[in-house]
Amino acid sequence: MPDSPVEDSSATHPDIAPGGPTLTVTAGPPNPHVYFRKGFGLKAEVQEELASDYNGRLVDLLKAREYALTAGGVTVRLAREFGFCYGVERAVDYAYQTRRKFPDRRVFLAGEIIHNPHVNTKLREMGVEILQQSPEGIDYSIVRPDDVVILPAFGVTIQDFETLRALGCVMVDTTCGSVLNVWKRVESYAREGFTALIHGKYYHEETRATASQTAKHGPGHYIIVRSMDEARAVCDFIEGKSSPEALMKQFSHAVSPGFDPDRDLRRIGVANQTTMLARESLAIGAEVGDAMRRAHGPDYAQENFRTFDTICSATQERQDAVVELLRDPLDVMVVIGGFNSSNTLSLAALCSETVRTYHVEDAAAIEPESAIIRHRPLGTKFEAEAREWLPGAGPVRVGVTAGASTPNNKIGDAVARIFATRGIGADQID
Repeated sequence: MPDSPVEDSSATHPDIAPGGPTLTVTAGPPNPHVYFRKGFGLKAEVQEELASDYNGRLVDLLKAREYALTAGGVTVRLAREFGFCYGVERAVDYAYQTRRKFPDRRVFLAGEIIHNPHVNTKLREMGVEILQQSPEGIDYSIVRPDDVVILPAFGVTIQDFETLRALGCVMVDTTCGSVLNVWKRVESYAREGFTALIHGKYYHEETRATASQTAKHGPGHYIIVRSMDEARAVCDFIEGKSSPEALMKQFSHAVSPGFDPDRDLRRIGVANQTTMLARESLAIGAEVGDAMRRAHGPDYAQENFRTFDTICSATQERQDAVVELLRDPLDVMVVIGGFNSSNTLSLAALCSETVRTYHVEDAAAIEPESAIIRHRPLGTKFEAEAREWLPGAGPVRVGVTAGASTPNNKIGDAVARIFATRGIGADQID
């Protein structure tokens, strides 16, 4: 097989049109510009390695026992939707295939593949170098034409893509299909003269990539709101209750270059980072639409305001599963996933409204010997320790869920450690 297989140009990407031409690359100098989005046909070859790295026996047992295990007075209940989603599975699979396909080349990641420290550490151990994000973006100066660069599940900005294309390196694009759907929406807003109001985190890789889509057809505009409170600040401006200066002082870090509130908030299309709390995204869309109707009338709003639910189905399913789990009484909830994982943070926020919740980054944060759990309280930036977080005696019901970038083996390890905190060994769980 040639060192570089057939280019896949069928993806929806800012610079590669669906149904575009296919370029066949034959063996030769290892620096042709090629773009892959459908893997390398090596899925079967990497499955055993993926399974050993990420599968979990206790998770399989939980599924077989209707998502509940009881031993020694401890009941652990697992939300019915949890952990790796299709987009994450695909991204990790393609990263493993890439390393297998190009064993003798330098392989880079344009930022973390997903927000899970275990997965990213494993890729580093495989010789994949992660290029770190900064406020100014990613520095690609060490990338050469004969290198391979993996684009993460969050996607990259149009500027990043242009830089890599100019370098002529091989690109392996693992951008999630749900993210691509949001890009299409934002791109259409910009093409039709609407400003994209994005519910998301302005510093998050996905939101930065999404916002960049407004510039695909020229100088489009965006404004990013993190919360309902920030959305209401925009609504106040729309309704004439605040000045352009006040709005720009609050959002100068979260708007497109040259943003002019008077000009750019006349026509608005709402979108969102796919991993935000779904109900909040929907509420923000409704709030902005109401403000447009109050300020300009229903006919104007009908023509100049748009909103769509662009939360990904996996995010929605995991949030719905948590809501279902919380309908039965629980004593404590453990949410497993990266501290920088937006969908995991959304799950922790949802759980915290109902039950005492601990967000842990990894199973190792649960220490059975000391009965300590190391967690990050909601809304903080530092880990804290909770002692005797699990009652030492008597029946206790523990809920467990995990973000979409958390592998099953880490979920299983966490369940085992929960039982071990009460002196219950894995061999006693069946």
